[in-house]
Amino acid sequence: MFLNDFLCILAIPNLLTYLLMLNNTKLSCLIFLCVFSLSSCTKDSISPDKNAELKTANLVDAFAYSQIEVDILTAVNDYRKSKGLSTLKRVDEITLQAESHTVYMVEKNMVNHDNFNVRFANLVDEIGAKSVSENVGYGYNTANAVVRAWIESEGHLANIEGDFTHFGVSVEQDENEKNYFTNIFVRR
Repeated sequence: MFLNDFLCILAIPNLLTYLLMLNNTKLSCLIFLCVFSLSSCTKDSISPDKNAELKTANLVDAFAYSQIEVDILTAVNDYRKSKGLSTLKRVDEITLQAESHTVYMVEKNMVNHDNFNVRFANLVDEIGAKSVSENVGYGYNTANAVVRAWIESEGHLANIEGDFTHFGVSVEQDENEKNYFTNIFVRR
């Protein structure tokens, strides 16, 4: 509960004021919890206050996806259809957030969920996201291989099967031509 409250607070502008109110012990514990939870999990999902205003932004789907990205989006939707779930719609803003994170992982040479709270806040602000989750991966050569790996992982599968309406994806290669993946899921 405390961690979820903290993560939701990250999305509001008065974070500095909130942090200044904490004593050193609480602040140290808070930093430890945040670093541990955001760097050790395989997926992240947080939801803003239920009263968050739904943005009326136009949801654009004009992004030029690579073939492997199209194949991932198709494979995820095919899987959802096979389970009787609704298909997800592609949205450029989600893909741009995924692309930014994938480039970051390539630069760091490490798969991670760093700065998830920033992507979450951006998607709340830009498209009125009510819930956001992401799957990341590394090293797979095909869309089917990475999607199959996500389906075989309980946490990643929960994102694929989750109550989402939209998604975006990014695949980037490092200097050794190894693929990094970010697949972001959003409910509006």
